[in-house]
Amino acid sequence: MGKGDNKAGMLFLVGTPIGNLKDITLRALEVLQEVDLIAAEDTRQTRKLLNHYNIHKPITSYFEHNKVFKGAYLLEDLRQGKNIALVSDAGMPGISDPGADVVRLCIEQNIMVTVVPGPSAVLTALVASGLDCNGFLFAGFFPRTKKEKKQLWEELGREKRTLIFYESPHRLVQTLGDLLEVWGDRNCCVARELTKVFEEYRRGRLSEVREYYQDRAVKGEVVLLVEGASQENASGQSSADRTPEEIERCYNALLEQGYERKAALKEAARMLRLPKREVYQVLVEKRKNNEEE
Repeated sequence: MGKGDNKAGMLFLVGTPIGNLKDITLRALEVLQEVDLIAAEDTRQTRKLLNHYNIHKPITSYFEHNKVFKGAYLLEDLRQGKNIALVSDAGMPGISDPGADVVRLCIEQNIMVTVVPGPSAVLTALVASGLDCNGFLFAGFFPRTKKEKKQLWEELGREKRTLIFYESPHRLVQTLGDLLEVWGDRNCCVARELTKVFEEYRRGRLSEVREYYQDRAVKGEVVLLVEGASQENASGQSSADRTPEEIERCYNALLEQGYERKAALKEAARMLRLPKREVYQVLVEKRKNNEEE
């Protein structure tokens, strides 16, 4: 980063706890104590942190729905020489929140920006998920419209890296079902309430995790991680390429190995990376056709 305007202040992107208030660095506390203003995604949550550490500084809100006029307000304060700390509920500012917008404004105005590293919901969930950490793609929140969702799923369907999303607890079950339908029964992990009292990691196949949450009230912040596409799917073979004959052969082979029907159905779906209901429907249709012959 080049040298900023000597008269201007500095924007500090400060990583703060995502749950446990002890997860904060000494440098972060020092910066929050010394800046002229703290801009927070949720001032109520940030006040809990500040009160806990006996920090008494002016605080203002900065979030998605006020980022346009509040961004201009923050920029003017920076131009006048004030130092501002920006904090986010998800740990690091700028990750799926409007912090990135004010950073761009500062860069355009030659105002210095620096980072005080700290907790990140994305990385916390990833390293505990059991999924591949060598490469990952964070895609933020899912789009709201079906058209946009379908486009995103098509774009990411052949991505081999671990995929990470933020999701609303109210839409989690529906999303797990949708991903099962379009990507097949991949491994996944739902990370919920990270670093808090009721922290939970639910790992397994999409079908298994969906079944677990089907009749449960999901609460709290959710990070959803899904394994990337297999080599064959990444190179172009999708679940739709599985022929009914291939599905039937796989299922029958499992029965011959001693699997019970229900277990064979589940294992065939896992092996073929297909939704269990799709395998079931194919088997029912094949049985019907065989009886008619």
